[in-house]
Amino acid sequence: MKTTTRRAAIAVLAIGALCATQAFAQSVADIKKKGEITIGMLVDFPPYGTTNAQNEPDGYDADVARLLAKDWGVKANIVPVTGPNRIPFLLTNKVDLLVASLAITPERSKQVQFSQPYAAATIVLYGKTGTPIKSAADLKGLKVGVARASTQDVAVTKAAPEGTEIRRFDDDASAMQALMSGQVDAIGCSVTVAAQIAKRVPPKTFEDKFTLVQQNMGIAMRPGQDELTKAVNDFVAKNTANGELNKLYQKWLQSDLPKMN
Repeated sequence: MKTTTRRAAIAVLAIGALCATQAFAQSVADIKKKGEITIGMLVDFPPYGTTNAQNEPDGYDADVARLLAKDWGVKANIVPVTGPNRIPFLLTNKVDLLVASLAITPERSKQVQFSQPYAAATIVLYGKTGTPIKSAADLKGLKVGVARASTQDVAVTKAAPEGTEIRRFDDDASAMQALMSGQVDAIGCSVTVAAQIAKRVPPKTFEDKFTLVQQNMGIAMRPGQDELTKAVNDFVAKNTANGELNKLYQKWLQSDLPKMN
């Protein structure tokens, strides 16, 4: 009985391993045969991932996911994920791939296979038009505002030379007000925040001075999915070249799709 039970257990494990391997090697043909693609995305990271009035996934990532499904002639099944569980959802076959604002890093590249970048989170130094700021070296003697303990706080603190007065505010909204009221000469902020400021002031009042940090984001697949990765890269290249990704980026971030390596 023990031997029989053991053999049965081994058989179950073997079948499970075979199924996992088949799922692991999923191709575009498999997705097209299924008629839909299941895509994981964040819904708590606007404007990349959010929800609309009907509580449906929305944002730049959602539009990219739907564009990918349309290009492949399948239905988009968008599954909300969180920052901590997005990679586990992918690796356990709960989703086919991730369009989930996943920054491409060496550590993550050990876990997943990334496409070419399809988006970027860009932090800029934003200041009054005409102020001679071309690089971090030009910040000496100036007042620069940032949201306390943010990515831009870290970036400005690292880049600014001695003699720069860094003023830390509770949030981006406070830093925005400080810039618009003249309390600071410039702020470190995301391109999204910069676009919000531009809407509230006369044209050409402020401008991007230089990029502090740019985190490129990739569509993520399971390791070893070379054929699927090639197809996704073809999708990104095609829709970058024809301007479709730029249209979506303009729609959600009010700025052009950044140049990404």
